[in-house]
Amino acid sequence: MKFSIHQASRIGNRRYNQDRVAYAYSSEALLLVLADGMGGHLHGEVAADLIIGTFVESFGRDAQPRIADPNEFVAGAMRHANERILRLVRDEALGGFPGSTCVAALIQDGEIYWGHAGDSRLYLLRDGAVLAKSRDHSMVQQWFDWGMITAEEARVHPQRNQITNCLGGVEDMFYMEPGQPITLRSGDVLLLGSDGLWGPFTDQELIAAFAAKPVAAALDGLVAHALEREDGHSDNVTGIVVCWGEGEVAHTAEPVCHILDIS
Repeated sequence: MKFSIHQASRIGNRRYNQDRVAYAYSSEALLLVLADGMGGHLHGEVAADLIIGTFVESFGRDAQPRIADPNEFVAGAMRHANERILRLVRDEALGGFPGSTCVAALIQDGEIYWGHAGDSRLYLLRDGAVLAKSRDHSMVQQWFDWGMITAEEARVHPQRNQITNCLGGVEDMFYMEPGQPITLRSGDVLLLGSDGLWGPFTDQELIAAFAAKPVAAALDGLVAHALEREDGHSDNVTGIVVCWGEGEVAHTAEPVCHILDIS
């Protein structure tokens, strides 16, 4: 596989950084996963840690070097992570319900398989356009779908971060929305981001950011710009980006995992 990859996270104007992000790869499969712990719930960072740990552990076990069923891998790992969070609540008597969004993608045989819960997003950028994007699980997204508000009104709506789906939270809240598998082309850019990353920008601004720079510089620039644009009330800002195909770095290895160190 040939790809370039980069991940980044900043705390913003929050007391803690509850975002988590990681990637793992074998000679034939590449996993990306991002989780945004819910600050309004007890131990959101614990929920996010459990999600990341579940995905990378599952990948290390199942990528030998291929994943037998990519769709089921993504769905199964997310279900298992949700079960682990709920079991933690019961076993530890935390007195609250840790919650976290999640977006995950698996690339194998040049195809991307993905799923999400909440409002952490996946973007697939190709030829100066958004080829695919996850749909937020929020009331603001629903109002936009119903035609009650415009895209720009949705982008700046004061309730845009109130989600209707997450892992943990409450026992009957979680569901994973799968994405349609897509065949990648050389030059495609895949971006996963927390709402602190994508929230300050329009789709066209995200496209422009990756059109002129290598993905590592583009992502670092977006993170910095998000903090500047939201100065004083910035959320945690986290993303992971991949540029796929010819001209990128060849990766041939036994399962390798890179969990971003977030302190």
